[in-house]
Amino acid sequence: MGFLDKLFGRSPKEEETVSDLKIGIILGSVREGRNAEAVTNWIYDFATKRNDNVNYEVVDLANYNLPLLGAAVPEAGQADAEAAIKGWSEKMASFDGYIFIAPEYNHSVGGALKNALDYLKPEVANKAAGLVGYGSLGGTRAHENLRLIFGELQVADVQTAVTFSLMTDFVNMSEFNPAEYHAANANTMLNQVVAWSEGFKALRKELVTA
Repeated sequence: MGFLDKLFGRSPKEEETVSDLKIGIILGSVREGRNAEAVTNWIYDFATKRNDNVNYEVVDLANYNLPLLGAAVPEAGQADAEAAIKGWSEKMASFDGYIFIAPEYNHSVGGALKNALDYLKPEVANKAAGLVGYGSLGGTRAHENLRLIFGELQVADVQTAVTFSLMTDFVNMSEFNPAEYHAANANTMLNQVVAWSEGFKALRKELVTA
């Protein structure tokens, strides 16, 4: 396969398989009682059942107690803060691509996820990302915010997103019960993320050896 084919994707009908890609599924909400856990589990199960020779891993932002970027940290908590920042950086650097579970809060991306992304740049540069969200409009306004942020971080976000409505995909806005049609979008989004992640992995190798 040529380099441009790797960079811009290929037909799913081709028999060649993707090898050793690592895709992080980032659970981007830290709120108590968050719906994001159910959405993340759904996407992870859907992705792993595809058997596309990709290693998917859930990364829960709540496991990284990141301080507000630039804020003073008490001396007693500095070691923990530094460990959290280092762990977050190393984990994100380990992936070839990402799927961000990004609910919409007040017409925007949640503050915790924005703060976490502000700690990154070289770790995620020249990698691909897909978006999954939920909200009154399926999380689309959070996604638009993230696309702007990704542009600065040199993350290539794919076109297709998965958008769950709090009104129709959740019972009483809390029990996740997604409509069947979301599977088609999820499959297309994953195809795009995998193809671009493979292409950008080749690109990063080219940049290192250039």
